Amino acid sequence: MDVKELFEQGGPLMWAILAASVVGVAVFIERLWSLQRSRVLPRAFVDRIRGLVAKRKISEALLLCEENRSSIALILAAGLRAHSNGQPRDEIKESVEEVGNREVARMARNVEIVGTVAAVSPLLGLLGTVVGMIQVFKNFVDAYKEGAVGPDAFAEGIWQALITTAYGLVVAIPMLVIYKFLQGRNERIVVDMEEDALGMVDLLGDHSRADARASEVKADDRKRVPSEEPAT
Repeated sequence: MDVKELFEQGGPLMWAILAASVVGVAVFIERLWSLQRSRVLPRAFVDRIRGLVAKRKISEALLLCEENRSSIALILAAGLRAHSNGQPRDEIKESVEEVGNREVARMARNVEIVGTVAAVSPLLGLLGTVVGMIQVFKNFVDAYKEGAVGPDAFAEGIWQALITTAYGLVVAIPMLVIYKFLQGRNERIVVDMEEDALGMVDLLGDHSRADARASEVKADDRKRVPSEEPAT
């Protein structure tokens, strides 16, 4: 018996399991494409922005972040805007965290669909088996009433009912594996993004404190300069 014949023997719930598997694979491919490091966390770009900020070229760094649509660019742009507005380190960090939380949620979007497919597939298979067993026992009772009970028919009905459970597990096991893979990939990228974002916050905070100290020194110098006496 080939796969096609087994599929047909499994009943209508086999189509539901097949549809769930197609959705899971489609989401997995889409997430692999969307969560590429080159699209979310391009290392060369982050290093370039860090270099510009270290040279106090804030406007140029902000312009590059606005032109780049990666997640880390949006996060760094929020911190650069806050610094440009003269905000202290705490407020810069708050701006970065607000955008960062939104980007993390966007990155995690649809990942749970794969987990749902992994959880639902064996349940659909079990449901198909239960429905099949109900039909088997019904046929057994009908055959018993007619006096035509045979063990062969009973056994055949049982193995047909178990097909959906087997198929559900065949779908669920790889779906669970790729779900965990996506979660791990996502978490690693998020950790790296947090490190880069906090490093930028610290760098901008140092600039803010240096600017504040420079302003205080200038104010003290102005106070020390004696006022000129009016000419008599």
